[in-house]
Amino acid sequence: MEFLILFLPLAAAFISGFFSKLIGDRACELITSLFVSISAILSILIFYNVIFNNYESNTIIASWINSGTLNVNWAIKVDALSAVMLVVVTLISALVHIYSIGYMSDDPHKPRFMAYLSLFTFAMLTLVTADNFLQLFFGWEGVGLCSYFLIGFWFKKENANAAAIKAFLVNRVGDFGFALGIFLIFYFFGTVNYAEVFNQIPQLIDKKIVFLGVGFNSIDLICLLLFVGAMGKSAQIFLHTWLPDAMEGPTPVSALIHAATMVTAGVFLVVRCSPIFEYSILALNVITVIGMSTALFAATIALVQNDIKKIIAYSTCSQLGYMFFATGVGAYNVAMFHLFTHAFFKALLFLGSGSVIHAFNNEQNINKMGSVWKKLPITWIMMIVGTLALTGFPFLSGFYSKDAIIEFAYLKGNATGIIAAYIGIFTAFLTSVYSWRLIFKTFHGQYKNEEINIEKLHESPLFMLIPLVLLSVGSVFAGFLFKDLFIGHSNTFDFWKESIKFLNPLSSDHPPFIIILITPILVILSIPLSYYLFVKNEKILNLIVDSNKFLYNFFLNKWYFDELYKIIFINPSKKIGKFFWKSIDQNIIDRFGPDSISNIIKILSLKATKFQSGFIYQYAFIMLLGFSAILTFLIIN
Repeated sequence: MEFLILFLPLAAAFISGFFSKLIGDRACELITSLFVSISAILSILIFYNVIFNNYESNTIIASWINSGTLNVNWAIKVDALSAVMLVVVTLISALVHIYSIGYMSDDPHKPRFMAYLSLFTFAMLTLVTADNFLQLFFGWEGVGLCSYFLIGFWFKKENANAAAIKAFLVNRVGDFGFALGIFLIFYFFGTVNYAEVFNQIPQLIDKKIVFLGVGFNSIDLICLLLFVGAMGKSAQIFLHTWLPDAMEGPTPVSALIHAATMVTAGVFLVVRCSPIFEYSILALNVITVIGMSTALFAATIALVQNDIKKIIAYSTCSQLGYMFFATGVGAYNVAMFHLFTHAFFKALLFLGSGSVIHAFNNEQNINKMGSVWKKLPITWIMMIVGTLALTGFPFLSGFYSKDAIIEFAYLKGNATGIIAAYIGIFTAFLTSVYSWRLIFKTFHGQYKNEEINIEKLHESPLFMLIPLVLLSVGSVFAGFLFKDLFIGHSNTFDFWKESIKFLNPLSSDHPPFIIILITPILVILSIPLSYYLFVKNEKILNLIVDSNKFLYNFFLNKWYFDELYKIIFINPSKKIGKFFWKSIDQNIIDRFGPDSISNIIKILSLKATKFQSGFIYQYAFIMLLGFSAILTFLIIN
């Protein structure tokens, strides 16, 4: 069963990528969707067995590397943590495949797109089922490569190419830190297999190491380097700039990569390595600070964005911040719970936005929409369900997982945990405001698109609507159904077993009643507030913007991170590159190397041509000179 889960998407990618001309576009769409759907069904069966039968396995596919003390197998590890990720990855991927049949119907390169989607799914499954850091790194780089293909799928668009390159380069920064972390793990432990590394961690508690001239505790340094990798993949502050630009790819790509799967790989890495992180207070505090900073910073940017997909992208960035500060306070199981629920409602919002964009002929500016809820009734309802779940409206999935993060952060009791809890509450309010802003400006108010007649708008085809309906079910019920399994005090450790290590058990106390109530109260109050500001009385909003122009522009320009990085990194890099290109490469290497040789040959060739005069007496004279020279040489010797 595990083999089929892993290799069916790879087979689908191979068939669609290499045999599309033989079997046709429709066959490629159906085969890839069917194979990934079978993987999803089998993943659900695995998840069921893990829950009710305590199923675990570590299946060795093949011996991969045997060199000295480095022994690495290609394996499929199934435990509670990987079972959750299998369900998330395959289920969302299957729905995205089906959705893509309708969304990409007019694209001339559908087989290539479906092949990329399936290949990405295989790489992500390789990542989550690894039993060692090297296989995990292979899957890690695989999803990075596939994201490059998918973001730049419309390669004739300059912005899509730039976004793909940006995503690839920014992730290389994080991946470099991740690779250094793996090197250190092998240096200290002589192995990269999870079980062997985790068993030896207590022996390394007091070991020191000097890195870049600074003394570190070895475990602290390993954890910080691993987290740098997680920051890049999960778009945390400072390494987040690639995520909103990645919206240049087709909308199904946004739903698959940037909502439910690839960007959660960083969270998965930290949770998988909880036996290491539990011994590093420094790393956990850094993760908490980075996570809560990302949650707040991304929410402020989403407040003022006008691109429907970028609003949801920054929302993803913010929600990943929640997951990270949950891991930072030691609530790894709560982070996984939010990852699980978030996959449903964020994929629903992305695919719902794709339905809107499809109706508006690829228009993404919410200021050019409005008053279309009657024209797109199913999309409208599905988007509202996703928004309610995202904002943590009582009794929907996000309510259980997001509020649990805030409560456990508060119960941590230290300064970073309490600050993270209050920032989480404020960010939840901002999340509700920008989410309802998207809904009200897209579906309500006045119709503002001058290029498209509102009468021409119509609902999306069934291939696009069915995945929305299925995702809405998860958005409504996933939190309620699985809260006790993921975070219930009586079942948590029974379910997670050894897949998550809790050095200090999570608090079983209840936070103050106000901490429990304040978030849902703010979420509910934000709905009429948003309706009043964005629909009924936009003049007040304009006054607020005009009186805070600097702050508005600061958020609109994404805290000027791109401009800052351009000054600090891009422009100096261009100048250094230009110097080496012009001064070193052209003026020294080329000038005295290949160019010099070619110039000498050219000069000699020109001189030699002068001997080709066409006069017989000159040829005879040269032959006589040659004969004389040879004769002289022979006589002398």
